[in-house]
Amino acid sequence: MQSCPAFIDGEWREITGVDKTPVYNPSRGDVIAEVPLCTKEHVDLAVESAAAAFPKWRDTPPVERARLFFRYRQLVEENFDKICESVSREHGKTLAEARGSAYRGIENIEYACAAPTLLMGDTLENLARNVDCETVLQPLGVCVGITPFNFPAMVPMWMFPLALVCGNTFVLKPSEKVPLTALLIVDLLHKAGLPKGVLNVVPGGRESVDALLTHPKVKAISFVGSTPVAKHIFETGTRHGKRVQANGGAKNYVVVMPDADVDRTVEALSTAAFGCAGERCMAGSTAITVGKAADNVLPSLVKAARAIKVGPTDVKSQPDMGPVITAQHRDRVLSLVESGEKEGGKIIADGRGVKIKDAPNGFYVAPTIVDLVQDSMTIAREEVFGPVLNVMRADDVDQAIEMANKSSYGNGAAIFTNSGKAAREFKNRVKAGMVGINVGVPATMAMFPFTGWDESFYGDLHIQGKEGVQFYTQQKVVTTRWFGDNVGDVWKK
Repeated sequence: MQSCPAFIDGEWREITGVDKTPVYNPSRGDVIAEVPLCTKEHVDLAVESAAAAFPKWRDTPPVERARLFFRYRQLVEENFDKICESVSREHGKTLAEARGSAYRGIENIEYACAAPTLLMGDTLENLARNVDCETVLQPLGVCVGITPFNFPAMVPMWMFPLALVCGNTFVLKPSEKVPLTALLIVDLLHKAGLPKGVLNVVPGGRESVDALLTHPKVKAISFVGSTPVAKHIFETGTRHGKRVQANGGAKNYVVVMPDADVDRTVEALSTAAFGCAGERCMAGSTAITVGKAADNVLPSLVKAARAIKVGPTDVKSQPDMGPVITAQHRDRVLSLVESGEKEGGKIIADGRGVKIKDAPNGFYVAPTIVDLVQDSMTIAREEVFGPVLNVMRADDVDQAIEMANKSSYGNGAAIFTNSGKAAREFKNRVKAGMVGINVGVPATMAMFPFTGWDESFYGDLHIQGKEGVQFYTQQKVVTTRWFGDNVGDVWKK
């Protein structure tokens, strides 16, 4: 049983006298840790520590803050395998998937290292006669990150590196399902020389979240998770005067045109739908085949899905895909597949009965494809968040775009085609914040914002990139005019 302490005011603290919830190794179904459900009192300690540390950290030059993150990046690189093993153990990602997500986290550290440039303002001399004007970016104060289970290292790194180099202090509330990797990466930042109180960690559940949302000294909140919770985070946080960026769920459509390259499309669709066991908000969850594309692609896609090796990820010989996060989540995924079948869908690749001989208690669903899905079906409307691909049919690209745009979500959308005209129509008209053209998972890198739309995002400024800098800072405009004709005489005195 691994320890799961809080990190408050630069110290690791074992939390006692509170309820606890289990952390599983989903590959085996074993409990590997117990998370203390921190209370409002623990949150108060963490926020007060961050608030006390803010003035000195705010006044630390951006160059020095950036140097800290150069050191941090080096420590993350040196402990890279350890981080990936932790991600795999508590989440169930394959080591290859864990490495990919951890590298995306490192990219955010690298972006944060550019703080001296990112925080530069603008100036205009002689805005009016003898009047100069400049803008300055200043930090907000105590910021909060509330992170999901599906990316234990990457999503926290979307948040705290940029928030801290902008001069804020931070309180992290990791998912109670996967807190161990967050504790590891925070410990590395502590070892890099972060002053006490600048970053704090409070494990927990809803009580700790609500305490953070309403705390008077919290200025901004970053969140990634499901849409219902994102809406609650946004509404509660803004009602209490906070800035909020709340990333929600998704139903991402992948349009396949008749002229698409079959082999590359099948490979990309398999990765988009079944990578990370489908537990990502950028998963390609619905394929819309246009015209003869279904005949071209589906036979190879079914063959590829059935060939994916599913198994435990805590072994040397790695599978192609691991488990889902919990038994409860597995059962939810299976119930949605069953509802799709009952409502008229045709299951052409069935992963419901998968048995893993060496890990009979793990939480497994094999790749599943449900054909002939209609937009009225439950499985078409709800985010499955598992290794399940819906297939819908369209006569042409116009109908495909219309079908995709009926979704209440707007995270990502992709098209596979060799037609520049079809690609241009799609990218201009599809209702999604991130668009891929012959790219199945159009998730942005650290220097670009993660731009979900509609029910996939609540807020104004997105995570990552220049919008992330804007979110974690406030702009001050200074207008200057000096009087006096004998400036030289003043200096002589």
